[in-house]
Amino acid sequence: MSITIRPYQEGDAHDIAALYNRHRDNPNPVAGGITGDELERELAERDTGTFLVAVDGGRVVGTFGLFHNTGRRSARAGELIADMFFVAPAYRNGVITGRLFTEAVEWMVRSGCLVLRLTVNPANSVAFKLYRRVGCVSVGRTVPGEDGNVELHNYIPLVLRSVFADLGPEVRSALGGLNSFGTVTEARDDELRSDVRLVDGVRTVDYHLALGGFRITASVDVDRGVVREAEVTGPDGTARALRLTEPPYHVRAPRRPEPHRFGSGGLVCEVDGDDGTLSVLAEGHHGPLFVSTWPSCRADRPAGWREGEPRDLDIVAVENGVRVTERCGEDEVVGTVTLTEGTLRQDFAFTSSPGRIFQTVGLRQGTFVHPDGERHPIGLGLGVRDASEAVAASQVVPAGTELAWRGTSWGVGLPVREPVRLIHSALLERGLAAGPDGVARLRTDFRPADAKTDAKTDAGTDTRTGARTDAGIDAGTEAGTEAVRPARTVPKPGAVRRLELTASAAGVTSWKEGATKVLRSPYPRTRVFGYNPRWSAGMWVTAENSRFGRASGLGWGVRPAAWEEKHPLGLFAPRERIGWELTAPEDTAEPVRADIQAPDSEEEIVLWLTPNTPRETTVLLDSAGTRWELGSAGFRQIWATAATVRLADGSWLDCRPADGACAQAELVLRATPSGLLIGCVSPARRPSAWQLAVHSEPTRS
Repeated sequence: MSITIRPYQEGDAHDIAALYNRHRDNPNPVAGGITGDELERELAERDTGTFLVAVDGGRVVGTFGLFHNTGRRSARAGELIADMFFVAPAYRNGVITGRLFTEAVEWMVRSGCLVLRLTVNPANSVAFKLYRRVGCVSVGRTVPGEDGNVELHNYIPLVLRSVFADLGPEVRSALGGLNSFGTVTEARDDELRSDVRLVDGVRTVDYHLALGGFRITASVDVDRGVVREAEVTGPDGTARALRLTEPPYHVRAPRRPEPHRFGSGGLVCEVDGDDGTLSVLAEGHHGPLFVSTWPSCRADRPAGWREGEPRDLDIVAVENGVRVTERCGEDEVVGTVTLTEGTLRQDFAFTSSPGRIFQTVGLRQGTFVHPDGERHPIGLGLGVRDASEAVAASQVVPAGTELAWRGTSWGVGLPVREPVRLIHSALLERGLAAGPDGVARLRTDFRPADAKTDAKTDAGTDTRTGARTDAGIDAGTEAGTEAVRPARTVPKPGAVRRLELTASAAGVTSWKEGATKVLRSPYPRTRVFGYNPRWSAGMWVTAENSRFGRASGLGWGVRPAAWEEKHPLGLFAPRERIGWELTAPEDTAEPVRADIQAPDSEEEIVLWLTPNTPRETTVLLDSAGTRWELGSAGFRQIWATAATVRLADGSWLDCRPADGACAQAELVLRATPSGLLIGCVSPARRPSAWQLAVHSEPTRS
């Protein structure tokens, strides 16, 4: 076996696409796979720094890419984002992984981009430990967000470039013989926690590097992207401070100004003064109803839908809105944003083609009307395949059609007159095509929902997924299943309810209703569930980032907490000041109630459940006044007001807010290879209560 590592070359795209499509664990999965043409377009749209290919006898067996943007995120000055790091399973115990990583970093040092960013699934312990072993540190969120990943940074290239000029010949010689960072940097543990230390008000991370008999220690300012101080220690133990060389770029720190606001008719627009992101807020809707990124006057550096880099923007008020101007040398983009009578207009004039725009519809519940006229519940993997890992594989929307989303309180409409691609059912990429007058015009309409009209319109069957809906009335029939009878029935007489709450597992480890096993739990072991590497209980509580947070979205129940038992059915976390308890009447006809108190939390509070369902099961959802029946194999994530899921023995578990719960309480359901995960989500600083009941047949809303 002779492995060659080389840069990507013309003709590789189809072989790489075939490699990814052969393996479900590839880092950029898209349902149904991707084509070589789509991969080639993806590399172009990401403004690729370098893309390395590992080849064995002419066959592609591994890849590693460094990009300036990935759709989700945009790199700052001096940074590159690593992605598409994949090695075929048969080669993972060899040297390919280390060689790809090391050669990519060597390319970075030569190019002058000195900070490496990457994301990793923390439940993939092999990859996570590898990245930690080669010097990757956590400087931001330490738990996975909605996408399932955590972000790590590697500052070793920055450290080496900053001190190189002041190293003696012996140290430089040792550095020249470097072939793997894994033998250089001090090992870091594989815990999900921040590596940041606050020093004189500055967020820093420390590095300890061994080069032969020499040792380099350095402190990095992670916000400014520079080394603050460094020293080298020789074999005899003598240490001296190193003279530092500034990096060949300047990182623009965020100013975090107050957003510019305007609006009318129950709608408020906010324009971020740092990166130009536009958010539309609406009365009665929790979180932004709509988010649109700034295109950038550099076409190769668009903002990502999760993150955009700070920019130098001039923002002035105009009638009914604002005018935003960005200049990059001789190039200029001017965007005029106005909101009148529920219509958002974004008009752009530019001297050269700007970057693309990503727009997110913030309705979590409701109906998405596809351009072909079919109706689908809003969610990931429903109606439109999720191409967020490879935007180039998204669906092109024909000009002259219209996209529509209908929620409980508001509806969103988007007439398609310019290039639009659907990344998934609530995320779009929009290009800017100038009209005859040189101006590109985007329009989005917001209207208060008419419950009666929407109910009549949405009733019907999704012919592509087999999902059935009877708007706001009863559950319908999914193809291949029995008709759902809406009557609520009580459990069998004599059933005994047994609940076990265990502080060491942070939650409920067993729940049985007679012979019905309600929850799955690996207790006393800990296993992986979805993107959660520490699953132990079948019902537990965590504080999570906001469900509508742009940077991350709702997490996966990983956040650690030390719990104490208050009483046999109550737990308390002293550090986080979160308490929750169950009320479980002996009469199994009465539901179990979960009450949660977190008065000091600034984050949303989630009651998580892993129901004991078969690998594929039926889910009944109440979403924005419509009841849907879905198979769990047909979606990745969906939000609902209430949900009923079929358990392994044919019983049904019903989950819904308890009487008196706040209006913003809702459920998220995620279908994972590990099974179904349910999150019962409540806003920060609000008491929350949930009702959980097991029935022999589905419940009626």
